[in-house]
Amino acid sequence: MATERHAEVTWNGSLLEGSGRIDSSTSGVLDAQPLTWKARAEDDPVGTSPEDLIAAAHAGCFAMALSHGLAEAGTPADELKTSARVTFQPGEGITRIALTVRGRVPGLDEAGFQEAAEEAKETCPVSKALAAVPEMTLEAELVG
Repeated sequence: MATERHAEVTWNGSLLEGSGRIDSSTSGVLDAQPLTWKARAEDDPVGTSPEDLIAAAHAGCFAMALSHGLAEAGTPADELKTSARVTFQPGEGITRIALTVRGRVPGLDEAGFQEAAEEAKETCPVSKALAAVPEMTLEAELVG
């Protein structure tokens, strides 16, 4: 069964001086979040940006894909800590995404973990949606 999600945003003013907000989203957890150019291009901590949301979506999707792949292979993870760093260059767009994962996976060796992580990076639906990004890296480490 296909799932559809939605978000609605209002933007007021010009790009550089204006601001916006997320009015509504399917889950409601993003509602009333401010959006600003400064948050996007200047690391201003007031507000969020599309890249913040992409980073969260990518880290979450990747963790789910890796968790599923490991469980299907008979080596479910005890814990996966993932991050996604999205680089935005004004005038160019998103130029790089760096995925990082540290995992505790009983019964799996480093090579098996690396292989599973690479597979998850390639098959995660968000990775596929972001395939046009010029550089997407992965750093995977098996711990404990």
